[in-house]
Amino acid sequence: MSAASVVTERAMSEPDGPRAVLSVRDLSVSFRSDTRTVHAVDAVSFDLAPGEVLAVVGESGCGKSVTSMAAMGLLPPSATVTGSIRLDGRELAGASDKELQKVRGKDIAMIFQEPMTSLNPVLTIGRQIGEVLRRHRGLGRREARERAVELLELVGIPAPRQRVDEYPHQLSGGMRQRVMIAVAVACDPGVLIADEPTTALDVTVQAGILEVLQSLRERLGTAIVLITHDLGVVADTADRVLVMYAGRAVEQAPVHELFAAPRHPYTAGLLSAVLRPGAEGKRRLPEIPGLVPSLDEQPDACTFAPRCANADERCLAARPDFEAPAGTRHRDVPHLAACWHPVPVPAPRPTAGPDLPADKNKEDGQ
Repeated sequence: MSAASVVTERAMSEPDGPRAVLSVRDLSVSFRSDTRTVHAVDAVSFDLAPGEVLAVVGESGCGKSVTSMAAMGLLPPSATVTGSIRLDGRELAGASDKELQKVRGKDIAMIFQEPMTSLNPVLTIGRQIGEVLRRHRGLGRREARERAVELLELVGIPAPRQRVDEYPHQLSGGMRQRVMIAVAVACDPGVLIADEPTTALDVTVQAGILEVLQSLRERLGTAIVLITHDLGVVADTADRVLVMYAGRAVEQAPVHELFAAPRHPYTAGLLSAVLRPGAEGKRRLPEIPGLVPSLDEQPDACTFAPRCANADERCLAARPDFEAPAGTRHRDVPHLAACWHPVPVPAPRPTAGPDLPADKNKEDGQ
C-alpha cells in the first residue's frame, strides 16, 4: 500500500468522517437547445479525500466528463448547473468566471483527453507551462522557464532542457500527455481531474502515464479524479470507484470490494464483459442487452430497468435511493448502490478447519 493510500485510509476511518478536499452534492447539469433539453447529469454526489484516487466509470454518454467539466466551471453557456461543488470549503457552483480563474490551475486542475487539441500549437512547451506559473505564482519569465524544466523532469520527459523550447507537434503522443500533466500540476493543486488520460496510447505509454500520476499522488499528496473506460486501469490505480449510468450515480465502493462483490446489475454487467487472461477465443463475452436511454428526461424510476433482467413494476415506478443495500457489511468507506434488487453478496469462501475434509485427509495421512 502506498503512503498516500495509508493517509487516505486513515482519513476515511476518522469518527467524524474525512475532510473532503472536493465535495459534490446533488449535482445536476442540463443542456438546452431550440428543440430539446438534455439532462446529462442527475443529482450526483461524491466526496474526494486528500491523496485519494476516485475512478469514475461508465459507458460513453453517462455523464462522466460533464461532471468533471462542471467541477472545473468549463461548461458552455447553454448548460444549466444546480447543486453544490465545494473545493476546500469554497463553493464553485455559480461562481463567476473571475473567481473560477483564481482557482483553476492553482487549486484544481484538469488533464484533458486530447493533448494535441488542448496544447497551443504555436507556443513552445516551456511558455505554456510558464503561463500558469506566472499567473498564479507571480514568477518572472526566466524563473518560470527553470520551473518548467523541473516539471518536465518530474513527469519523466527526457532531455527536459531541450524539450522546453520545442512545440507540441515535435513530441510524441505520450510526451504530449506528460506535458499536459506538467501544466496541470505546475502549481501543486490539491485536486487533479484526469479525463481519459491514457486514451489512444499504447500499453507501454499508458503504464508510464499512470506511473506518473501515482508518483504525483505519493510525492505531492494530490487527490485525483480518474475518468476512464479501462477497468484494468481502475483495478490497478484507484482507491474507490463511482459507477455512472445515464447521468446518475448507480454504485460507489472501495475498488477491491466493488470488483469482488458488485451490488448493482449494471456494474456486474460491466465487470463480466472484461476479457480475462487466458480466456481468448473460449467464449463470447457477455453483453448488456439494449441501449442507453435518451437523456431528454430523467424519469422517477430506475433508468437501467429496461436493460435489467431483474426489473419489475417497482423498478419502473420509483427511483431507488443511493444507499447501502441490505446484506452489505458496515465499513468506514460505505458501499452504496441505487437498486431495488441488488446483486446478492457472494458467500465467503470457507477456510480449512478441524471439521473440513482437508484436515481429515491430512489426519488420515493422505
